[in-house]
Amino acid sequence: MTGKPSIAIVGAGSLATFLAVALNDAGFPITEIIARDSPRSRRRARALAAKVGAQMVTASSAALDATLLWLCVPDREIRRAAWVLSDHLVARALLRQKVIARFALHSSGALSSRELDPLRKAGAAVASVHPLMTFVAGAHPSEHPSMTGVPFAIEGDDAAMRVARRIVRELGGESFLLPAARKAAYHAWATMTSPLLLAFLVTLEEAARAAGLTRQDARRKSLPIIRQTLANYSRLGPARSFSGPLVRGDAETVAKHLAVLTKHPGAREVYVALARAAMRGLPVKNQDELKQLLHD
Repeated sequence: MTGKPSIAIVGAGSLATFLAVALNDAGFPITEIIARDSPRSRRRARALAAKVGAQMVTASSAALDATLLWLCVPDREIRRAAWVLSDHLVARALLRQKVIARFALHSSGALSSRELDPLRKAGAAVASVHPLMTFVAGAHPSEHPSMTGVPFAIEGDDAAMRVARRIVRELGGESFLLPAARKAAYHAWATMTSPLLLAFLVTLEEAARAAGLTRQDARRKSLPIIRQTLANYSRLGPARSFSGPLVRGDAETVAKHLAVLTKHPGAREVYVALARAAMRGLPVKNQDELKQLLHD
């Protein structure tokens, strides 16, 4: 393929919005934003279409004349959307005597490209392309994540993967191949990197209440040490970044922690689980005494 393929985005949520803008900024023509036939979806799709110079359409009114369809819809809706689009794609292909949409992608981290089988049967090469990044509604444009260096997990048909790798390169990301059988494990890891990390941070706020801090104060005061820990992890690795009572084998201090957290059982449960994880993968001294303490 010469030139940058034209792209139709299916969906208008957080990922679709960020992806459409990023693709447009990278020089990919966005032809259509395909929304569900509901007032809210139409409104969001209309706003996104205006940003990228595209048409706001529904599946029934879409021209589907882009080279590539990129589905950015919830996992549970991917196969249904693929069926609907494939029916319309076949009908339009019969009128034109050729298939226009040559490729179809979805961005689920957990599901394989097989979710797009209806579009594959309609003549499109398909792939799953998942960016290992978080996209949330309400983020200020200055806070939107850069695609530079972001890993994209890719699997599917060879032709679609070639196009996907090229697009990822243009966005500044880094693609890697992921077997379909490993997608669920990959997505479990991805979920731990951001959503469950936030669950941990919320637990930090709960633990801070035991020290008399408000959640807002806990958030503000913990950010410097969190940032430094991440910087150490990046530069030095986990073992050399590990500090605190566990690395010293200080069972007496750990016992005090457990006692004071008794009134905050959620935080105590997480503390114990993470301390046990530390003993499995980090340089913890005095493990016998600590194990007995953490299993009581």
